[in-house]
Amino acid sequence: MKIACIRAYQVDLPLIEGSYNWSGGKSVSVFDSTIVAVEADDGTVGFGEVCPLGPAYLPAFAAGVRTGLREIGPSLIGWDPRELGALNLRMDSVLRGHPYVKSGVDIACWDLLGKNSGLPVCTLMGGRHGDAVRLYRAISQQSADEMAAKIARYRDEGYTRFQLKVGGDPDIDIERIHAARDILPPSHRLVADANTGWTQHEAMRVVRATKNLDVYIEQPCETYEECLAIRRGTDHTFVLDENIDDLGMLLRAKSDLAMDVVNLKISKLGGLTKAKQARDLCVAMGIAMTLEDSWGGDIATAAIAHFAHSTPEAFRFTSTDFNSYVTVCTADGAPQRMSGWMKASDRPGLGIQPRMDVLGDPVLEIR
Repeated sequence: MKIACIRAYQVDLPLIEGSYNWSGGKSVSVFDSTIVAVEADDGTVGFGEVCPLGPAYLPAFAAGVRTGLREIGPSLIGWDPRELGALNLRMDSVLRGHPYVKSGVDIACWDLLGKNSGLPVCTLMGGRHGDAVRLYRAISQQSADEMAAKIARYRDEGYTRFQLKVGGDPDIDIERIHAARDILPPSHRLVADANTGWTQHEAMRVVRATKNLDVYIEQPCETYEECLAIRRGTDHTFVLDENIDDLGMLLRAKSDLAMDVVNLKISKLGGLTKAKQARDLCVAMGIAMTLEDSWGGDIATAAIAHFAHSTPEAFRFTSTDFNSYVTVCTADGAPQRMSGWMKASDRPGLGIQPRMDVLGDPVLEIR
């Protein structure tokens, strides 16, 4: 089996709630997603998806995915898509850095491997653990009362994990955290995710003002060193996300005892192959994980489901069903939430069938 063609499709994903707001006044109402199709010489096609959270979140942007594919795509024609380690080395040799560019190709090749072997991706990634994957619901930044009301609604739908978008004015964030925690039972988990939005002194104020609450603190500051200082100044359970973008940083954070949970995003790491490496290392080191991606629709959600479902339950803190946040369905067969849970498909590959009428004509084709 050889790669014969790589195509990219651009799809807009409007949000059901209208907008998604997080630290620093950042906001997105329509996500720009790139769906990557890798076609083998036998006609089999695998699909992947890359959808950055706008250009101001991580060093990634939507148009950069498609520009990067033009750079690496010609060098992948003729390569065996099933040899994922070799393929990733090839992509890294052609384009230094820019892991998000490579993620869609890697996911599509996992889909191809599954279709070729007749096995679901989660089986190929280590086997299915448990009956379903627990989801969290991200609560877009609004007033304390509005955010608490949204949590109450999703709580009633079966969610038991909530990621509260904070990282703004610390006084208002303290109100948000208290209001959210007040309406949740003790068994439910609340994560206050600042997305790097606080300065160090602001973060310290927030953790001290919420000292007696059961709340996780996620990525309070921009730099690793600032986050480590907050970690050492609080008893709160601590999550790192944006700073952990490769195995070296993961090992450093483990050595420093810098977190209790780490957020592994597929495209941030460069695809399922490298995400699996980080995941397996976390399992070996005893670190729990949020397993997800930056954003996406049905195909990204399918990849997340397989990634998470193949992770031992003891280390699987939570995951995301991004396709329930958007108004556009791009593929049939994608996981659907069920009372705050989802399952990976048991069909070969990712188990999805893209809706080509929604994808439209490719914006890029490489042969």
